[in-house]
Amino acid sequence: MIHLEKINSNNVWDIVDLKVAEDQESFVASNSDSIIEAYTTIGTGCTAFPFGVYDDEEPVGFLMIGHNMAALDGVCEEDAPDVVKHNYLFWRLMVDEKYQGKGYGKAAIKLALDFIKTWPCGEEEYCVITYEPENKAAKNLYASFGFAETGEIVDDEVVAVLKL
Repeated sequence: MIHLEKINSNNVWDIVDLKVAEDQESFVASNSDSIIEAYTTIGTGCTAFPFGVYDDEEPVGFLMIGHNMAALDGVCEEDAPDVVKHNYLFWRLMVDEKYQGKGYGKAAIKLALDFIKTWPCGEEEYCVITYEPENKAAKNLYASFGFAETGEIVDDEVVAVLKL
């Protein structure tokens, strides 16, 4: 069964070892970089929730959710888009290259949205996501959940939102 597990000392190295295909490396930060970002973000007035994506006991991916992100790089800044402030951010999603095309990304998004709707940081209006404009697979996947592009580009990434 597909489920999320919080990143901890027992699973961190299994998640760090997951990789996307070489031609996808420009679409998503490495898991090690993302986990470092998560834990350095905590305590800045922003919140991060890093999770491993598992199929039973097998790690297949990584996702990270942020809240009250004033900037998409994890550093709170006053000039960030308003939609990122005081909303949830679907900050990272990756599925290991061996497990792509098997529905894990879609399942992970559903689990992430279910988690967000428990309102761990309080109720908010939107979930925000960004992705590289060239990443058509991500665009189509997020659109299938109702994420709509805002027309904004932040750090060369498309901004899309989902009303919660």
